[in-house]
Amino acid sequence: MGLPFRGRGLILSLLFLLFKLSTAEIPLSVQQVPTIIKQSHVQVAFPFDEYFQIECEAKGNPEPKFSWTKDDKPFDLSDPRIIASNNSGTFKIPNEGHISHFQGKYRCFASNRLGTAVSEEIEFIVPGVPKFPKEKIDPIDVEEGDSIVLPCNPPKGLPPLHIYWMNIELEHIQQDKRVYMSQKGDLYFANVEEKDSRNDYCCFAAFPKLRTIVQKMPMKLTVNSLKHANDSRSSTEISSQANSIKQRKPKLLLPPAQTGSSSTKTVLKGDTLLLECFAEGLPTPQVEWSKLGSELPEGRATIEPNEKTLTIENISYQDRGNYRCTASNLLGKASHDFHVIVEEPPRWKKKPQSAVYSTGSNGILLCEAEGDPQPTIKWRVNGLPIENHPFPGDVMFPREISFTNLQPNHTAVYQCEASNIHGTILANANIDVVDVVPLIETNNEENYATVVGYSAFLHCEYFASPKATVVWEVADETHPLEGGRYHTHENGTLEIYRTTEEDAGSYSCWVDNTMGKAVITANLDIRNATKVRVSPKNPRIPKSHVLELYCESQCDSHLKHSLKLSWSKDGKAFEMNGTEDGRIVIDGANLTISNITVEDQGIYSCSAQTSLDSTSEETQVTVLGVPDPPRNLHLSERQNRSVRLSWEAGDDHNSKIIEYIVEFEGNREEPGKWEELTKVLGEETDVVLSLAPYVRYQFRVTAVNEVGRSHPSLPSDHHETPPAAPDKNPQNIRVQASQPKEMIIKWEPLKSMEQNGPGLEYKVSWKPQGAPEEWEEETVTNHTLRVMTPTVYAPYDVQVQAINQLGSGPDPQPVTLYSGEDYPSTAPVIHRVDVMNSTLVKVTWSSVPKETVHGLLRGYQINWWKTKSLLDGRTHPKEVNILRFSGQRNSGMVPSLDAFSEFHLTVLAYNSKGAGPESEPYIFQTPEGVPEQPSFLKVIKVDKDTATLSWGLPKKLNGNLTGYLLQYQIMNDTYELGELNEINITAPSKSSWHLSNLNTTTKYKFYLRACTSRGCGKPISEEGSTLGEGKYAGLYDDISTQGWFIGLMCAIALLTLILLTICFVKRNRGGKYSVKEKEDLHPDPEVQSAKDETFGEYSDSDEKPLKGSLRSLNRNMQPTESADSLVEYGEGDQSIFNEDGSFIGAYTGAKEKGSVESNGSSTATFPLRA
Repeated sequence: MGLPFRGRGLILSLLFLLFKLSTAEIPLSVQQVPTIIKQSHVQVAFPFDEYFQIECEAKGNPEPKFSWTKDDKPFDLSDPRIIASNNSGTFKIPNEGHISHFQGKYRCFASNRLGTAVSEEIEFIVPGVPKFPKEKIDPIDVEEGDSIVLPCNPPKGLPPLHIYWMNIELEHIQQDKRVYMSQKGDLYFANVEEKDSRNDYCCFAAFPKLRTIVQKMPMKLTVNSLKHANDSRSSTEISSQANSIKQRKPKLLLPPAQTGSSSTKTVLKGDTLLLECFAEGLPTPQVEWSKLGSELPEGRATIEPNEKTLTIENISYQDRGNYRCTASNLLGKASHDFHVIVEEPPRWKKKPQSAVYSTGSNGILLCEAEGDPQPTIKWRVNGLPIENHPFPGDVMFPREISFTNLQPNHTAVYQCEASNIHGTILANANIDVVDVVPLIETNNEENYATVVGYSAFLHCEYFASPKATVVWEVADETHPLEGGRYHTHENGTLEIYRTTEEDAGSYSCWVDNTMGKAVITANLDIRNATKVRVSPKNPRIPKSHVLELYCESQCDSHLKHSLKLSWSKDGKAFEMNGTEDGRIVIDGANLTISNITVEDQGIYSCSAQTSLDSTSEETQVTVLGVPDPPRNLHLSERQNRSVRLSWEAGDDHNSKIIEYIVEFEGNREEPGKWEELTKVLGEETDVVLSLAPYVRYQFRVTAVNEVGRSHPSLPSDHHETPPAAPDKNPQNIRVQASQPKEMIIKWEPLKSMEQNGPGLEYKVSWKPQGAPEEWEEETVTNHTLRVMTPTVYAPYDVQVQAINQLGSGPDPQPVTLYSGEDYPSTAPVIHRVDVMNSTLVKVTWSSVPKETVHGLLRGYQINWWKTKSLLDGRTHPKEVNILRFSGQRNSGMVPSLDAFSEFHLTVLAYNSKGAGPESEPYIFQTPEGVPEQPSFLKVIKVDKDTATLSWGLPKKLNGNLTGYLLQYQIMNDTYELGELNEINITAPSKSSWHLSNLNTTTKYKFYLRACTSRGCGKPISEEGSTLGEGKYAGLYDDISTQGWFIGLMCAIALLTLILLTICFVKRNRGGKYSVKEKEDLHPDPEVQSAKDETFGEYSDSDEKPLKGSLRSLNRNMQPTESADSLVEYGEGDQSIFNEDGSFIGAYTGAKEKGSVESNGSSTATFPLRA
């Protein structure tokens, strides 16, 4: 018994799945039927193109040959009017004026001995040049209020078509509810008005693809008014009467009346439905649209502003049904129903698929299409009806073909064609019956790499028929890979999950079927995984600060060349270098954001990507800001001395509020000034405030977090406290006095917030301390009071009390103050002056009686002045020196006196008022002391073993000068000192000394001290060097007569001449040569010597040392430009030339032997030769 169709199809499908091989592309090395890989679809011959190409390309083995049909008839590619391509079916049609002959529908056939593939239909369209016919259009006369239609009848042309109504000036005819242009281009008037009269109604048809616009001949429309010439009534009255005569109910002009009350509209699924409706009538009818039985589709339905068209986009089967347009005015209605039918061209439901089979296998081809009307299915084999080429054992149904026991001669191309009235679709399905040894298409010894933990993919793409098995092995091993980490995909690729370093090595891929086997080797390297770390982690940064993020990355050394870092925020990548304004800068691993804002808060991610792996790490950036101000301040529990203040916290901007600062305004002296009242912990949002009386308070609150303070809140309501007596008295009561017996009592006044009420005054009370008499008192409004007392510097008890209109403050505490002081009235008596040394004495005196101080004794003052010098007996003008000793004492030391001098000295007492009378002068003398150091020391002359020193007297001798102590010692290059030698010079008038028996070419350090009978003073020092032997003395005398010197000068002259010649030649040739630069680099010795003499830089009277001279003995002076010395050259050294080759004698040979005198300077300069 036969199986039903559905059961039979199921069995065949199972067989198909069982025997069908991979649909992977067959290698071209295997014989196969042709496959079309490229083709044209619709080709339009635009007149401005140079040629038109119709494409058809195919592959196959053997190589396909191509043929064409045009309108189902053979088309000859050898036509000389076309250009055929080699090795493909593509051909070109040159645009040479005969292209209309080629208009039609083409098919391409690609054939080899195994089969034929057929292309889809290719339509070649040759559009004509659209033109309006030349015609004479009669003028149209109508009466005002009538309806009229101006026809356009545009020519046919390549869509799309755009129609415009304009006048001859190319101004658009205005359209509205009364005037409408239909989709066909006709211009409709529901009722004409006199203003519609014109003689240039022009219809323009535009074909944009053809770049063409054509114009219809102008039409003349005349609207005749109903006003009669002999009618004396106003035009408004006549027009109103005429319109009332012409008024009529609506009548549909679109759709035309001949269609009746309903019509059918067919639209293809997915297209746009456009319905139009226009009615004539007076007044102008209004149009409404509806869908019978349901609503218009929301979002896809559009009614144009003048209500004449209904558009529904992307039409679907749900949009089928009846649509109604209704035109209405005051006189009636007219309607039309549109029955909308939605149909669809053919589309594939199951497209036939190409397949490869082995001999003896079974298969099935399925072909199903959908559409409305239902498409008709036709099968072809190699482009011909299947009925002409049946294969034994094939079973054909309308929508499938089944194969059994396939043989190589079954190889063919099957075409399935689905058609309905809206179009045709065609699909090729290749049936290749092949038996081949497996062909591995992946290259042998391919190298692969992955990172630890990632999957590795080793490819082994192959083609095999019959079906093959794929086995992967570790190279040089005979057993297949086993385990859950290994998976072989259908295309032969081996995937190794979660790789480890041990997976590195070589692997073999074996592909085996009944025809044979093939093998390739793949090599796998395992790399270290890439790592990144972003720092700082989850930073919290205040607003307006700078954020710096760093992305530290590590990757395998083999992957460093491909490592790329990128930054993103909240999943959105940054530009390569940051933002254009420079606020965000990305420099490789560094991300810097300046002036950070709240918008910069988010999750930042650094991604590292190599050729093998990628990884990323995130960090949460929190932007901290100052809190928002507290809000909704509220006062409650109002009392005379307190009130409760509460508020709502503002946004803390990611930083917890630490505290609140409560401020108040109410100072009567400084209105508008806010002062801090208290602080509240950040967890609290209310506080009971202690208040002062007689203040009209207003409060505000500021929130504080780790970033800073918020703006103050808006002020609270006012709260006024009643007045009260003062709570405190003034503080810091003190006294000032400018004259004896006076007391100016002062105190700190109460602040505005401390006065507690109006009428503040101060009651000042005083009396002598310890006296039984009553308090004297006086009330004042300011904060000072002057009182005169009977005695000088007497103690008084003083107290100050605050008073206002509501009472007095608390009982005041008295303080002790003293009345004004007077100058001391007696002088101390000097007992003695003890001379401690030549500059220091000790003075002893008697204290003055307490009652004569007339105040508080501050101390004693010593005045002294020098009267004469004991050295020369000269008297000195009186210059008083003052030294004070504070406190109660009767002796003191007077320092810094001049030695060997006579002085006068007095002592006096002083208090806060000032100093009292001086004691009788006391005369004393200071003994001799040691002198100061000599004023200067110079080495004025040296030779090879002698040196002469000169010096000046000390500024202060401090006694009678008895002589000098001269000391000297050798000093080497490292400034180490040798044995110290001494010479006592007993003649005090001596000012120079000649030393002999010194070592030659030796550096010495000299010391000189001045002496009195009390000893020698501090030394002054100087350095100097003796000269070497006079070996080169004669060398400098007659150097100009030496032969080698004359030869040198000649050579220099010759070189100079050559340089001048080159300079002259280069200058004549346009070149530039700086003679001055050359002269500066190599100066002529004679010229340089002349310059030296001209400016006198090396004259005997010059204080500067000569070039090549010894360093100055004054070590405090800066060295000259050249610190060279002939001494450095040593005996027998030939280095007697400067760096530029000039002879050093040209500069220095003319100097005379002798010393250079010093003009008030300790710098000494020495000759160059002995």
